[in-house]
Amino acid sequence: MQNRMMITGAGSGLGREIALRWAREGWQLALSDVNEEGLKQTLALVREAGGDGFTQRCDVRDYSQLIALAQACEEHLGGVDVIVNNAGVASGGFFAELSLEDWDWQIAINLMGVVKGCKAFLPLLERSKGRIINIASMAALMQGPAMSNYNVAKAGVVALSESLLVELRQLEVDVHVVCPSFFQTNLLDSFRGPTPAMKAQVGKLLESSPISAADIADYIFRQVAAGQFMILPHEQGRMAWHLKQHDPQALYDEMASMAEKMRAKGRSSQS
Repeated sequence: MQNRMMITGAGSGLGREIALRWAREGWQLALSDVNEEGLKQTLALVREAGGDGFTQRCDVRDYSQLIALAQACEEHLGGVDVIVNNAGVASGGFFAELSLEDWDWQIAINLMGVVKGCKAFLPLLERSKGRIINIASMAALMQGPAMSNYNVAKAGVVALSESLLVELRQLEVDVHVVCPSFFQTNLLDSFRGPTPAMKAQVGKLLESSPISAADIADYIFRQVAAGQFMILPHEQGRMAWHLKQHDPQALYDEMASMAEKMRAKGRSSQS
């Protein structure tokens, strides 16, 4: 019976909602995050929902902490059946404004954090014939303006997931990648960008989303059960991806005009 799951970034937002969705099925959860207070709250909610588990602080930039987390799963749960690489940070700014430090920070957490999570847990997953769920973003597929470092990191997560899908099939380890659009979350708490105006614009996008993190967690649950590799929870995201596959130029033109509007808005808010 597969019922042991590890989630990074489980202290809030989508990570917490994924934990609660699986907890309702009675799963045992290994919850990790850099936010220990958030983890405590998630574990209490998980227990109320019918699951159980343990928490462990883990910074996904540090491979030794992920190895320690895998060992804790071994000790507390006897192994693991599903891992969810969800920890991530938001970022924004036009390419010319982004520093190389902004790039390093984004790649270290949003891309290499996922690589390290997969690597640290693969031996346990091979043993349990388990599955990997990587949380990317529609930004991986759409490459919207003024977030190039975020786009590149998340596109890397999709490419990694595709690579693992084909490599791990023989080992009977399943792989899924999730590309949510913006949704109501506290991702902005970690937002890093050169201008406050940019943060405000991203905030508006998040607030205007009609779909909550709990809705997305439920959609992921159902799509994973159906064996779907590429999971696109938002209808608009599915439509945008369909458009890009059939008429990429139309999408690039749309994004370029969006970039123009963002620049004009930025100029007017500075004057």
